[in-house]
Amino acid sequence: MTDSGANLRKLLVVEDDPGLQTQLKWAYEDYQVLVAGDHDAAIELLRAEEPDVVTLDLGLPPDPDGTREGFRTLKAILEAKPDTKVIVVSGHGERASALTAIASGAWDFYQKPIDIDELGLIVARAFHVRELEVENARLAEQGSSDNRVLGGMITGAPEMQKVARTIERVANLDVSVMLLGASGTGKELLARGLHEASGRRDGAFVAINCAAIPENLLESELFGHEKGAFTGAVKTTEGKIELAHGGTLFLDEVGDIPLPLQVKLLRFLQERTIERIGGRKAIAVDTRIVCATHRDLDAMIAEQSFRDDLYYRLAEMVVKIPSLAERPGDAVLLARHFLHQYAPEMNPGVRGFAPDALQAIDEGRWPGNVRELENRIKRAVIMADGKLVMREDLDMAGGEAEGEEAWLNLRSAREAADRVAIRRAMTQSEGNISAAAKLLGISRPTLYDLLKQYRMQA
Repeated sequence: MTDSGANLRKLLVVEDDPGLQTQLKWAYEDYQVLVAGDHDAAIELLRAEEPDVVTLDLGLPPDPDGTREGFRTLKAILEAKPDTKVIVVSGHGERASALTAIASGAWDFYQKPIDIDELGLIVARAFHVRELEVENARLAEQGSSDNRVLGGMITGAPEMQKVARTIERVANLDVSVMLLGASGTGKELLARGLHEASGRRDGAFVAINCAAIPENLLESELFGHEKGAFTGAVKTTEGKIELAHGGTLFLDEVGDIPLPLQVKLLRFLQERTIERIGGRKAIAVDTRIVCATHRDLDAMIAEQSFRDDLYYRLAEMVVKIPSLAERPGDAVLLARHFLHQYAPEMNPGVRGFAPDALQAIDEGRWPGNVRELENRIKRAVIMADGKLVMREDLDMAGGEAEGEEAWLNLRSAREAADRVAIRRAMTQSEGNISAAAKLLGISRPTLYDLLKQYRMQA
């Protein structure tokens, strides 16, 4: 046995029999064996050493002839470190104890009397499974990192990657950018990414939702006011445009700016100076404007509820953001990200999604886009009873078939359908070619041929 167990995997043995403690401690020389004789000592060692595998005798003091204290310890272990592989060892009411232990979250059950070699195989298997879980989590995190683009946005869809590349290309150009997309598609995240990719990154990024501020207050929010300009103006206050001097101002829902205020905003864009409410001095401001809206500005211009000259000033570069439904595979990527984000705090026992849940997520329409998906996953994590989020936890009604475009070219239709199916399969399988081929019902060589044919990355 090595003198130091610093580099060995940690095995916690919870056993009140001193003779068996010694036997187990010296039997498993491939592990750093930690020994505890009761509930309190076991939990103290668990918190201090964080072993991946625990063997737990149910007959612990002060109830060595029963199982109550053992099951209390099992519950405490899983609450403190849910990913622990607990092997329950007992000679008390074997079948009933086994069923209760597994139902309570134990990884395996072993009946006394103990055979050191046989128990050793179970312990080795538990460590192997835990190592696979750690590696899968590492690969999932690496995959999540690989799928991050501008502003930290998570996507594997070429449609969204094209948007990111466009924004990166214009980030250092002194042009106004308008982001067009439905609610919840990540417009503010992209605007922040544009700011961070530009030469203004050291300046402030200031965001304002024009639809969330009452019309009579919006002018003051944007342009600021002088002391005494109106009732309640007890001090001079800078507006958002001024606060973003040297940086970027993000105007969300710019289509909700009233017409009189549109004139004042247009003047700022033309002259790059502002006047606070109640002020008489023009203030030079170097602020880049990035704006967004989900409204149809062309229709608003036709109805004369939005100025066309302001539109052309704001929309020097227009970027259209696809909805989540137009980004095949991204819903699953994002769902996994949100689960890993919320589960540790809200329901630590949750580790992933059941296959039917992933299918429901992948096939969902998501009219509220990423914001709706995030809220749905957060709720599902809270509601999940086991280690996996099930379809029913998502509370999703069965979706209706999407309307299909009447393709005139069968080859184009086939290629488009193939690309969507392959992208979804690769996402669900986390890039595993064999698993993706199985989902698609084809062989691995066929999938490789399709990836090559369509110039898609494996």
